[in-house]
Amino acid sequence: MAAIFKRETKAYYTGMIGYVTAAVSLFFLGLYFTNRNLMYASSDFASVLYTTTMILLFLLPAISMRSFAEERRNKTDQLLLTSPVGIPSIVLGKFLAEFVVFAAPMIVAVVMPLILTAFGTVSLISAYSALLAYLLLGAACLAIGTWISALTENQIIAYLATFGVLLVAYLMNGIQTMFTSGNLLALIVFLVVLLIASVLVGVVCKSLTTGCAVFCVGGVALAVLFVLRPTWLLSAFDAVLSAMALFTPFNGVVGGMFSISAIVYYLSVIALFLFLTGQAIERRRWN
Repeated sequence: MAAIFKRETKAYYTGMIGYVTAAVSLFFLGLYFTNRNLMYASSDFASVLYTTTMILLFLLPAISMRSFAEERRNKTDQLLLTSPVGIPSIVLGKFLAEFVVFAAPMIVAVVMPLILTAFGTVSLISAYSALLAYLLLGAACLAIGTWISALTENQIIAYLATFGVLLVAYLMNGIQTMFTSGNLLALIVFLVVLLIASVLVGVVCKSLTTGCAVFCVGGVALAVLFVLRPTWLLSAFDAVLSAMALFTPFNGVVGGMFSISAIVYYLSVIALFLFLTGQAIERRRWN
């Protein structure tokens, strides 16, 4: 894993991605810190991090898009997969390199709350709790982007798909308010999700029959729930939307509601998508 990590980290800074990411991150971090904290004498450093979350939608896909897509495009993935390094080590090494590229500029953010203490009282616990949640949020977004990169050999597609997923997650609070009622709407959305899942199952299994069987069984189950327990369907739908609201736990920390559940949520997202990445790579090895 160490060899993969060193190789990937060096590759980011051999090219322009590492330096551009650092420059953009430091520019907006310094801009909002100056505007919000220094010019208006505010001690709320968490609000600076909250403002920069929009920048993550553009930066993080640029970091993660090359992780596996570039290997496939350059036909070097087979050399990697036949090396003595295990797939979990490959995935973890690449992910940690991405995280280092994202987190390196945040060293400056560690100093910023200390600067504010020279001008008044600052809650360092609140500031560093927000910084921890910010790093975990970025790591979760990178894990999602790494998984998407493992599914394609085109970096542009990987970037756009990751950006789209993160944008939906960013807007999920507003989207969720549109679906606070309506069992029929929940049924329709679940059927669409089931259709997509069935197509993926059919593609993976290379069997149209299997995909159709999954859709039929799932459709019958959803229809039964809609008739007998419609409130269960709506509750499940709300739970799914809440789980997709990737930025909500971070917003809660910024609002002063730090909790262990936020950390567990982000660690769970990271673990889930790194596992899915490993499965995607394993499937490619055997194909």
